Amino acid sequence: MAKSEHVSRMLVVLITILPLAAQGSRQYSWANQLEESGKEKVTNLQFYFHDTLSGKNPTAVKVAQAADTNKSLTLFGATFMVDDALTETADPKSKLVGRAQGLYGSSCKEEIGLIMAMSFSFEDGPYKDSTISMIGKNSVMNPVREMPIVGGTGIFRMARGYAIAKTNWFDPTTGDAIVGYNVTVHH
Repeated sequence: MAKSEHVSRMLVVLITILPLAAQGSRQYSWANQLEESGKEKVTNLQFYFHDTLSGKNPTAVKVAQAADTNKSLTLFGATFMVDDALTETADPKSKLVGRAQGLYGSSCKEEIGLIMAMSFSFEDGPYKDSTISMIGKNSVMNPVREMPIVGGTGIFRMARGYAIAKTNWFDPTTGDAIVGYNVTVHH
């Protein structure tokens, strides 16, 4: 009798544990664990961002604003959609290497600060059809600003890193600007 009780208990334990153990190794049709390649690269990119709010063909346009935006010295609440040229040098006529597409909005009441959500889409060389994504605060009055790179596509899939921005030229009347970007990306 004792032996049969022992076998019964063992069967109950096995029936309870086996499904739990099998669940840990289950493959799902919608998700598979991939092995890491271990071949991470680091790429440094230098380009110039041409933000044009003026003229007949602006590349940055205001798409929204708060009721009090026009009363704010920092334009708090204004949101702009952009499709800005990225060039090899600060000269607007230099080689086009890509476009900055996304949005930025005035997010600070006490300083001129933008929240930027931008994809740098490259159109030239080995990076053609690849993008890097940047999102972060841009305190535009600081001579040097740092913003995080949070992702990418193509060659830059799984990218992370940082972008250093320095204003090269700014027209306070129109808001037009040329900003140099030095971007370091791990991918």
